[in-house]
Amino acid sequence: MIRGLIAPILSPFTDDLSFDQITYNRLAKDLLGSGCTGLTPFGTTGEALSIGLEERKQALDGLIASGIDPSVLIPGTGLCNLSESVALSQQAVDAGCEGVMVLPPFYFKGVSDEGLLRYYEEFIDRVNRDNLRIYLYHIPQVSGVGLSLELVDALRKKYPTIVVGIKDSSGDWGNTKNLLDMEDFIVYPGSELQLVEAMKMGAPGCISATANLNSRQISDIIKHCEDENWDKAAALHEPAIQTRLVFQNYSPIPAQKALLAQITRQESWRNVRPPLMSLDNEKMRQLNEELDAIVGD
Repeated sequence: MIRGLIAPILSPFTDDLSFDQITYNRLAKDLLGSGCTGLTPFGTTGEALSIGLEERKQALDGLIASGIDPSVLIPGTGLCNLSESVALSQQAVDAGCEGVMVLPPFYFKGVSDEGLLRYYEEFIDRVNRDNLRIYLYHIPQVSGVGLSLELVDALRKKYPTIVVGIKDSSGDWGNTKNLLDMEDFIVYPGSELQLVEAMKMGAPGCISATANLNSRQISDIIKHCEDENWDKAAALHEPAIQTRLVFQNYSPIPAQKALLAQITRQESWRNVRPPLMSLDNEKMRQLNEELDAIVGD
């Protein structure tokens, strides 16, 4: 298990929208050096579904070849088809990654829990690795297909050493609390909004998109929680919440990339793959004003 702050690392693209491995490796090392204890390549924040199978494989190999310890990585591997999800997962497991983060198949809507259970059963059989560790990925407002509490409970009970945890990005705190009540199950909230309460209930940290830009503050909150310095954690938590909410008022991925371009003075960080669009200058000005106001407070 990775305890602490895990960043769903942004994916950099060159001006022709090719994957920029050098910049990717640099960001990964910067994040791990500024409070993050783990990374999830190819999550929603990393524009995973805009990145091809071979690109993902090469990018993961590139991270590890650059010196990143695979045990701090939980790459996203869930796609709509079994064969590619299995291939990505086998690569990650064989490379020594902590685990894989697996979306449900999301193209067909209105599918039953029985159908989703069948998918994960087939997935586990085909990956066929004794050291497979799955972190389910629940983000129904984006994927259109959620993971019910009953399905999660059935999976963890059937595969207690394989289905070891979940990232809950639903934004439904009631759902997260119900997951945290499950015994011997790792629950990462998908943001820092309820981080202090989640850690009081046993969460090991969180996987938050804003870790790409606010890692030191969020990681400090986690450290205070681990030390049960709840007052100090709460004092830091409020500005972190405000920062998160600012990003949520924009298109979060282009907004974070635009700010990273500003901080690093590397303009290519603004590049996103269609259908996403780069943040325009007026919105960038507004974003800076809102973030500056938080610091001013």
